[in-house]
Amino acid sequence: MDYSPILLNFNISELNEMQQAAMEAISGDKDVVLISPTGSGKTLAFLLPILPLLHADKEGVQVIILVPSRELALQIEKVFKQMGTAFKVNCCYGGHSVRIEENNLQQPPAVLVGTPGRIAHHLRTKSLVLNQTHTLILDEFDKSLEMGFKDEMEFIIHQGKNLKKRILTSATDLKDIPNFVGLKSAITLSFTNEHKDLKSALVVKSVKVVGDDKVEALMLLLGKIGSKPTIVFCNHREAVNRISDQLKVHKIEHGFYHGGLEQIDREKTLIKLRNGSIHFLITTDLAARGLDIPEIEVVIHYQLPATEDVMIHRNGRTARMNATGTAYFLLGPEDYLPKFLDVKPIEETLPNSFVLPEPMAWKTLYISAGKKDKVNKMDIVGMLLQKGNLKKDELGKIEVLDKSAYAAIKSNKILKTLQLVQTEKIKGKKVKMEIAS
Repeated sequence: MDYSPILLNFNISELNEMQQAAMEAISGDKDVVLISPTGSGKTLAFLLPILPLLHADKEGVQVIILVPSRELALQIEKVFKQMGTAFKVNCCYGGHSVRIEENNLQQPPAVLVGTPGRIAHHLRTKSLVLNQTHTLILDEFDKSLEMGFKDEMEFIIHQGKNLKKRILTSATDLKDIPNFVGLKSAITLSFTNEHKDLKSALVVKSVKVVGDDKVEALMLLLGKIGSKPTIVFCNHREAVNRISDQLKVHKIEHGFYHGGLEQIDREKTLIKLRNGSIHFLITTDLAARGLDIPEIEVVIHYQLPATEDVMIHRNGRTARMNATGTAYFLLGPEDYLPKFLDVKPIEETLPNSFVLPEPMAWKTLYISAGKKDKVNKMDIVGMLLQKGNLKKDELGKIEVLDKSAYAAIKSNKILKTLQLVQTEKIKGKKVKMEIAS
């Protein structure tokens, strides 16, 4: 099979070493365990070789992909669609409309991606059957176990009576794979050692907090970092909220992200990060893996990682592939560098006064219509360029969700554009438009 047209859709000319090895292994008869760092291209590595296994004349779900989070499910669905095949893909996850998913499953997709809890629900209600399913992919399998999805995964796998191939992926070594997975004579591909050279692309620094105000020290550090895309990791959502409140006081544009937020608010934050409306993301470890976000230049451990795996996943958000990045450990009076940190950090000093980062060049326009309203990107582009008097370089990334859409517009143009399009219709329908908060 010629994969070059698909690779063009991702602006790449060839697969990396890990992807090539995965292609060869998955194309064979054996089960595969793939261990490779976050950001190394695992999604494409397991999606490409399943294409020859799909048959257009078969009805029913042929490949099922189980993931620990809704964000990862959406990312895989997006990558599969970007591949541009004729095969249907659908996504099922908590927080999404059960009715929409049930309607989608009436004409089952060839590839179904979902979280274990929601997939198990559809199996129990008989809106989903797996009698045509020949391939099971457990992406970020270790994370699914950590999140307590063992029983659901065991139930789902038991329903797949005709499974012929199993593929497990993880960013870190899998010590023990439970028997319920049903692996038989699996090939294990481990690219953790081969990617040790990525450490050289990651600069590790430590910052000692003077006094007991760790939040204020973070403000000074963010001011010094400036406009570089940055993720600040906390261990608890309360810390995320506290830091966000302080950033608002300083009028620093940012997003915050944790499991206590509504799904649409989490999606909106990631959209703003992707389209350049914000550069700072304050988050729990929920954002350490499995998210579709752009290259991050800086990672800050505001609260220290509890385990080496957590640190690896956090740091894996920067210095990805051929890029460089910096990881800061912010050390309060009672904090000590983790024992599992195997490099001596460079000590960074903080400035004496806070410097406000440059304002963002982009802002995000919210539109209250999406795919379910038959609205697509070109509808929005046409409306904003023609009616909003925007030039092409003043309109940035557009993302269309089920019931809403978001468009990045140059900050100095968005208010005027909003005035011009406020009464416009899209696809003959009046829609609400406002600057996304």
